[in-house]
Amino acid sequence: MPVFRSCALGLRALAFFVLASCSPALADKRVALVIGNSAYKNAPRLANPVNDAGLVGGMFRNAGFDTVEIRLDLNASEMRRSLREFAARTRDADMAVIYYAGHGIELDGSNYLVPTDAMLETDGDVLDETIALDRALYAVEPAKQLRLVILDACRDNPFAKTMKRTLASRAIGGGLAKVEPTSPNTMIAFAAKAGSTASDGDSRNSPFAVALTDHLPKPGLDLRKAFGFVRDDVLKKTGNKQEPYVYGSLGGSDVPLVPARPAAAGPQANPQDSVRKDYELALQAGLREAWEAFLQTYPDGFYANLARVQLKKIAAEEDRTVATEKARLAEQEKARLASERAQKAEQEKAAAAAKAAEEARIAAEKAKQIEQAKAEAAERDRKAAEAAAAKSLAEKRAAEKAAAEAAAKQAADAESRKVAALSPPPSSPPPGDLAKSVQSELRRVGCLSAAADGDWNAATQRSLSLFNKYAGTQFDAKLASVDALDALKAKPGRVCPLVCNFGFKADGDQCVKITCRAGYHVGDDNECEKVAEKRPVATREDSKRRDTDRKATESSPSKPEASGQIFCSSAGCRPVQKGCRLVNGLIPGRAASNAAAGGSYEVCN
Repeated sequence: MPVFRSCALGLRALAFFVLASCSPALADKRVALVIGNSAYKNAPRLANPVNDAGLVGGMFRNAGFDTVEIRLDLNASEMRRSLREFAARTRDADMAVIYYAGHGIELDGSNYLVPTDAMLETDGDVLDETIALDRALYAVEPAKQLRLVILDACRDNPFAKTMKRTLASRAIGGGLAKVEPTSPNTMIAFAAKAGSTASDGDSRNSPFAVALTDHLPKPGLDLRKAFGFVRDDVLKKTGNKQEPYVYGSLGGSDVPLVPARPAAAGPQANPQDSVRKDYELALQAGLREAWEAFLQTYPDGFYANLARVQLKKIAAEEDRTVATEKARLAEQEKARLASERAQKAEQEKAAAAAKAAEEARIAAEKAKQIEQAKAEAAERDRKAAEAAAAKSLAEKRAAEKAAAEAAAKQAADAESRKVAALSPPPSSPPPGDLAKSVQSELRRVGCLSAAADGDWNAATQRSLSLFNKYAGTQFDAKLASVDALDALKAKPGRVCPLVCNFGFKADGDQCVKITCRAGYHVGDDNECEKVAEKRPVATREDSKRRDTDRKATESSPSKPEASGQIFCSSAGCRPVQKGCRLVNGLIPGRAASNAAAGGSYEVCN
């Protein structure tokens, strides 16, 4: 027996060791990298990034992350090395998070993190002296379930003000540019919306960092809802001047940064368990002493009544045994007297005693069977009662669990309503500001071309109707509403298509004039087509004009012509000289013989 007990204990210890050693492997692996840059060498020192990094890093550690690395005031080479080493740790991780606090810069629509040794004298230095945001996204990409990058880097950047432009057209923004992650299950959280700047606050930590530590580590809270609470807190603390924003998307399931607390494992202690175990031990013994000891310990209750039934069963068995023994002895006495040829009276007396003993034995046997049946019925009742109690306990635990979940949900909803109640008036701004805000968003999504002046005119109403058409919404176009503003803000880019006038075509978000090569022009379909060669076509008006000219020519008298006349004299005939003409009759001062020769004379000017 001692050997068996030691083996059993050894098996239990081995099983516990195996379960204990395997349980961490079954849990999700979460890793985090926290960077805070404050001591810039070529710009004024930032007060809060180092403090914010310590605060957020402590939050990750308290949340049970497997590894949390906090790095402060890193130059370019140190930042690259930290990201490279972190990328190696994310290969077998389920959740990877990078938090960066410090300066950031936007160049031509791309975002960069600024190390402490950056000089950034020209815009070309950004590519060499900073770390692209894409490098941080590459570091978290191997994670299986969640890839999260949090940027508290939307501060007013001093480098952008002193930086020389190599190209006048190169754009350098005041905040960070919006991004759209290409990898699934990836989120990028900005301390301030794209194109705007964030505040360091008046205390030791920035409002964004404080809000992160308040909401992200709540067990079981989905990240999208947690960042919604962060947004509300920051808006409230900054007087609606700073609005955090999240880019990217997750699936339909909740993705909490900290898993929900599991329910208590195993059944809770039942005060009746010890009574039941002692009852079963007494039942296995089956002795009067065992049941009497049980009743001394537990004189009342359900199991005490069962113990008394078992005692009656034992008493009935004892009575049956005594009666059987008496019957046996009486039968022996009867046989002895018969063998000794005793007197008839003595034999009859012995026979009567034997008969009575047998009847007593039969009665005891029947009593024993009755008590046996009662004991079996009591045992069945006990098992049924225990099964009913177990079922009731399971139902009670299920009800308690459902009540706890409902209470947790109610608490979360109450917190949501509380946050909504404490949220500042942006949800219901004045009518003029609301109309102007809706117009600004309509311009952003490409549905309104006019300026946002707060006048809810017919053009603005047509623009909202156009948004309803392409976004699949049904907002009332006759007035500006908060719901319409929220729906517009939820759209990341253009919704309404860009429509250009004739002779222009869409190029991105602008209309440019269509230029055709020589011999081509813009056709009716707004495309370049070859110019058709024109041929003269006779018309009825042209024919009528020609007939009129011909008739006028034929009806007019012929004009005298000098050329083509022949002059004949005594010397012969010749053409009339140029500038001369023939005249009939006598010319004063001429001889009559000339007239006689032909009757005509040549007269020259």
